[in-house]
Amino acid sequence: MTQIPQLIHRKAGLWVFDKPSGWVVHPTNDPAMENIVDWAQQTLPKAAGLAPINRIDRETSGLVLMSPSSQTRGEIGKWFADELVKKRYRCLVYGNPPPSGVIDTPLQDARRASPLAATTRFEMLESFISCAYLEVCPQTGRKHQIRRHLQGIGHAIVGEKRYKPKQFLKIPGFPGRLWLHAHWLRLPDGREFSAPLPDELEAHLAVLRGL
Repeated sequence: MTQIPQLIHRKAGLWVFDKPSGWVVHPTNDPAMENIVDWAQQTLPKAAGLAPINRIDRETSGLVLMSPSSQTRGEIGKWFADELVKKRYRCLVYGNPPPSGVIDTPLQDARRASPLAATTRFEMLESFISCAYLEVCPQTGRKHQIRRHLQGIGHAIVGEKRYKPKQFLKIPGFPGRLWLHAHWLRLPDGREFSAPLPDELEAHLAVLRGL
């Protein structure tokens, strides 16, 4: 059964969605690619003019903020640009990293001549035979930052097709998607939002815990 986005908050011009893996945030040149903007405008009342404030990768699931108000998009978008929004992700990585750590390797940006500063903090939540379940907090907002940083320390995210591990390990019960979920964020004004781990990822954890 195809998953659809879930509207988890709508108040004061701010709409918050839980995006399934495989969906993009906004329309692309490929009309067959499912996107939240078109889906919302065709499905939900008062969604005319709805546009994204933040974006997450197609393969990633979790929190996406939108608004029909250009003023709201500008105000909250500036918070994201100024790195004032606190974010937490959940992911499963190959191997077993340290219990916690900080990755501060600069990342190259295609639009700039020199690498940009980037910082990602992580904490291990559970350890399994060939993989580990992490909470990851990006302190900066570089493109594919979490995926690139974790691959760079030798612990690529399970399901990666772009930033692949140096050596693949067989993961029992693999759910067939990128194992990365944007599960929590807090805006500078105190508003907090969370999206539960998708069923397929919860089911996978249950498999790993049962081994």
